[in-house]
Amino acid sequence: MTENVGPIDASVNPRYSGIATFARLPRIEDVPRADIAVVGIPFDSGVSYRPGTRFGPSHVRESSRLLRPYNPAQDVSPFAVAQVVDAGDIPVNPFDLTEAVTEVERAALALGEQVQRIVTIGGDHTVALPLLRAVAAKHGPVAVLHFDAHLDTWDTYFGAPITHGTPFRRASEEGLIDLTASCHVGTRGPLYSKKDLEDDELLGFSIVSSEYIEEHGVEAGIQRILQRIGDKPLYVSIDIDVLDPAHAPGTGTPEAGGLTSRELLRILRALGDSDIVGADVVEVSPAYDHAQITGIAASHVVYELVSLLAARIGRS
Repeated sequence: MTENVGPIDASVNPRYSGIATFARLPRIEDVPRADIAVVGIPFDSGVSYRPGTRFGPSHVRESSRLLRPYNPAQDVSPFAVAQVVDAGDIPVNPFDLTEAVTEVERAALALGEQVQRIVTIGGDHTVALPLLRAVAAKHGPVAVLHFDAHLDTWDTYFGAPITHGTPFRRASEEGLIDLTASCHVGTRGPLYSKKDLEDDELLGFSIVSSEYIEEHGVEAGIQRILQRIGDKPLYVSIDIDVLDPAHAPGTGTPEAGGLTSRELLRILRALGDSDIVGADVVEVSPAYDHAQITGIAASHVVYELVSLLAARIGRS
C-alpha cells in the first residue's frame, strides 16, 4: 500500500502561500486514491435571513491554513492513517434551488463511489437534504446528529418546501433518517409555537438543548446523545450557529446563548466509537465574520470530524 500524501510542509512552504485547499491537503486529482474527501458546496439560495454562505467553503479553507497533522485530543494523525483530500467544490445552479438540490445529490453519489467518507463544507443548510439522500441510498435510514440553534424541521417558507429551515422534515418524510436514533443538539431561542416541538418529536428527533447543557453540563449532554444514537450508522450535520455569536458571528441566523467552540469540539470527540457515515459543516457567512473567528471555528470542527473518520479507517 502506498504511503498517504499529507498536507504541504509548513516548514518548507509558508502557511500563507499557495492554493488554499482544506488544511493544505492534496487535491483529489493529485493522488491515485482517496479515503476521505472534504468537498465544498458554495450555495445560499435557501436562506431566509442573511445571505453569503456561498462564500463559506473558500473562507473555511483559508481559515484552515494553521491546522497541523497530529490531533492530540484524539491521539491520531488523520492524514497519515487515511488518505484525505480536498475534492474542490460542487458547482450548483444559483438561480434554481430545485435543480441545485438535484446537482448536489448527483455529485455526492458520484464522489461516494470514489471515497469511503465525505465531509462537506456549506453552503446553507438546505444541502443537508440531498446529502442525506445520497447517504441513505448507500446505508439506508441513518441516525442524524444535528447541531444547530434551530430545529430545521419547519414545513415551508413562503410556500417553498425546500429551504435551509426545512431539510430534516423533508428527510424524515422521505424515510432517510432513523426515527428512533436522531437528535438535535444546542437548540435554543424563540419558536413560532409549542407545536414546533410537538411536530419535531413526531418527525423522529429528541433534543439536547443549550439550556440542558448549561444546567447539567457537557458530560451529561454527551451521555444523552450517545444513548440516543446508539450504534446506528450516523450522519453528523453541524450548523455553525450552534455556537454562540461570540464564537461564530459569521452566520446567517445567529441566536444568543449558544455553545462555546470548546464545548462543541468536546462533544464531537466523544463520538469516537460511532459509525459516522458522512458529515457537513454549514452556514458560515464570511461577510459577517471578523478576524476569521467563525472560519477558524468551522475549520477545527471539520478537522475533528476528519480525525474521527480517519481513526476509524485506521482501526479497520
